[in-house]
Amino acid sequence: MIEVKLNRPEFEYDIHSLVKAFCPEAYVGVSAEEKTYGEPVDLQIEVFYGDASVRAVLHDRRDGRLLEGERKVEFSERSGAKNALKQMLYQMLSEYTGKSLPWGTLTGIRPVKIPMKLLEEGRSGEEIKACMKDTYFTSEEKAELSVEIAKRELSLLRQIDYESGYSLYIGIPFCPTTCLYCSFTSYPLVSWSGQVDAYLDALEKELEFAAEKFAGKRLNSIYIGGGTPTTLEPYQLERLLQKVTDCFDRSDCLEFTVEAGRPDSITREKLEVLLKYNVTRISINPQTMKQQTLDLIGRRHTVEQTIESFLLARELGFDNINMDLILGLPQESLSDVRETMEQIKALKPDSLTVHSLALKRAARLNILKEDYRDYKMVNTQEHMDLAASYAAGLGLFPYYLYRQKSMAGNLENVGYAREGKAGIYNILMMEEKQTIVALGAGSITKLVLPNGRIERCENVKDVSLYIKKIDEMIERKSRMLDAQNCDSR
Repeated sequence: MIEVKLNRPEFEYDIHSLVKAFCPEAYVGVSAEEKTYGEPVDLQIEVFYGDASVRAVLHDRRDGRLLEGERKVEFSERSGAKNALKQMLYQMLSEYTGKSLPWGTLTGIRPVKIPMKLLEEGRSGEEIKACMKDTYFTSEEKAELSVEIAKRELSLLRQIDYESGYSLYIGIPFCPTTCLYCSFTSYPLVSWSGQVDAYLDALEKELEFAAEKFAGKRLNSIYIGGGTPTTLEPYQLERLLQKVTDCFDRSDCLEFTVEAGRPDSITREKLEVLLKYNVTRISINPQTMKQQTLDLIGRRHTVEQTIESFLLARELGFDNINMDLILGLPQESLSDVRETMEQIKALKPDSLTVHSLALKRAARLNILKEDYRDYKMVNTQEHMDLAASYAAGLGLFPYYLYRQKSMAGNLENVGYAREGKAGIYNILMMEEKQTIVALGAGSITKLVLPNGRIERCENVKDVSLYIKKIDEMIERKSRMLDAQNCDSR
């Protein structure tokens, strides 16, 4: 394990994230208190904060190797102090491990926020790339990518009215099965089918509340996600979409997305319901086109079902179809990724989201990792570059990007889209510039205030509790909105 000892509590989270980025398999403890661990400490890092400097000593207890570093720090300027600390630790850890990280010292999930802010301040692309490399040690490729995406996001967001607009997220937390890598709040439909209508009853109450509370605002985008919304029966899907139509004025809505997600949940009847209610964008997500991997990770559908579902959606007239892929899945080689991309190329989706596998603590692939220790999970820049080259060949440009903890290869997730087909909701979620009213079990409303501060209100994750406590959750949202004077009537 790795122990990081501090002489006072300061920047613990940032230190932990950076050390984990270099040593993802190790247990990392960071504390200003004396701790006793249940396993031997192989590597110890001591951080000493002074009045105007920070010093660190790295000591490998196995071979006696010692590294030291020191930086002058102005602690009154917190952002600069944090950057100086992370730069010092990065250089020490890079020397110790022999590795460099593609995103340098950046460990947050929204690296594009930095170039976005600098663009809004009038800085040039070249200046921003230099800043990304000099301040955060990002690679040339990642600096270039983040600036390119920031420029596109900025252009797309100019059509959004932040002050009088908002977006709506509706969560359907049911799936055909739970995938091996998944940590989202989702419930296998086979066990919960008897509660779906009761869940929709509660969700309708929350929809009515949101519609009343935001009646004077402009609804810019709607996203129905999950889970897998198309696990709903056609009559349930129609019930939900009819309620959305009855409750909300969509005259300012630029995009209406429904995650069709799992190909084994898609039928002609369900797609016809989506068309009837003018859903403009859907996702059909194979994750991979290798059948052995699908079987391994618990995706109970076939490659053929993915192709059939996609072609059916096209036949019915859907002209904005996204597909999600995951790189770094168990036992997938670079040639497997290439074969997947060849099949995606033949389908010609309008957008493509390429994820790097991120194993969260709640994922079964992590909980049961001993059972899967012989399965290789590899994602490299070469994998990402391969996907990017295929996306470019399809005429898709990168338009949004985010990162997650425990991500394979310490890389990123990138959304690619044709001109005019970029997912507006995705950008709004990442940039946190507009209020997202989130409804359903496990959802989190993010209220963006005029000063840029964000207030959050979470719904309970458990479906049964959501149904039971829906009035309490509505009341909690109401109190938050009233406290910020967001009742627009």
